[in-house]
Amino acid sequence: MSVLELKGITKRFGKFTAVDDVSFEIREGEVFGFIGPNGAGKSTTIRAIIGAISPTSGEVRIHGKPVAAQPDYRKHIAYVPGDVQLWPNLTGGEVIRFFMKLSGNDDTEKMDAMIREFRLDPKKKCKTYSKGNRQKVALISAFLSEADLLIFDEPTTGLDPLMERTFHHHVLAAKFEGKSILLSSHILSEVEKLADRMAIIREGRIIETGRFSELKHITRVHYRVRTPDDLSEVGRMEGVHEFRQEDGEAEFMVDADKVKEVLAVLKHFELDNIETLPPKLEDIFMRYYDAGSGAS
Repeated sequence: MSVLELKGITKRFGKFTAVDDVSFEIREGEVFGFIGPNGAGKSTTIRAIIGAISPTSGEVRIHGKPVAAQPDYRKHIAYVPGDVQLWPNLTGGEVIRFFMKLSGNDDTEKMDAMIREFRLDPKKKCKTYSKGNRQKVALISAFLSEADLLIFDEPTTGLDPLMERTFHHHVLAAKFEGKSILLSSHILSEVEKLADRMAIIREGRIIETGRFSELKHITRVHYRVRTPDDLSEVGRMEGVHEFRQEDGEAEFMVDADKVKEVLAVLKHFELDNIETLPPKLEDIFMRYYDAGSGAS
C-alpha cells in the first residue's frame, strides 16, 4: 500500500526550476532513501510534501488521496529538518511533551527511555542547546509521534557517531512498527544501511529509482588480486578504473558491464587470490555526478 505518492511535482521560482517532474511513492513499512548533493532539489521536494510550499504543478497524495482533499493530512507526518529551531525559553523536555500532547501520545516511560538513549538533558532551555542537541529534541519528538510517515531531511547533521547509531536503531524500530520513512541525505553510507529503496535526484530531476540491487547496472565492482604477474594490461582495459599494483597486490574498479571481459583476461594470469568487494552506493552516486559519465 502506498503511504506517500508524488506525481509529476514541479516547482519553479521565477525562471529557475528547482524541482522538475519528480515522481515516486513510499510504501507502508518502507525506508525510502532520497539522495543527492546539496542543491539537487531534495529539500524543495520535501517542502512541497509537508505543505510549506505549493508546487507549480503535480500532485502529492497521502494514503491514496490528494492532500488538497485532506485539510488535516499533516497529522500523518512527522518532519525533522536538517537545522532545527526550537522555542528558546522552553526546556527540551517541555518541547518533547508538547509535541507528544499534539499527537496524542502519553507514553512517558518510552519518552524517558528515548531521552536516555539520545543522552539529552531535558531540563536545559533550548536556547542553551548545541545544534546536535536541538536535533535530538526533534528526532525524539518525531519517533514518539503517532505519525505514520516520518520525514527526515539531513537528520544526523550535528550528531556524533554514537548518536547516529542511535538514530539508525530507531529508524529500523519505526519501520518494524509499520511506519514509513523518507530519509533525505547526501551521506550515502547512511542511506545504504537503512533504505529499502532509493531515488537519486540530480539538478531537480529523478535519474534513478529502485532497490540497491537493481542499481548495480550503473555501478562498478571492486577487485583485489594477489599475483606475482604484472597486471598493467588489465589496467589499460576499457571499463577499468583506479588501477594500482604494488607488492604483489593489485586493486581496481570495473564497470559492471565490463566484468566478463576483464575476468576473461585475468584467467590467463597466475592468481594467488582474487577478492570481489560488493559495489557501494558511493560508486553509483559518483557515476552520475562524474562530469565525464555522460549522465543526464
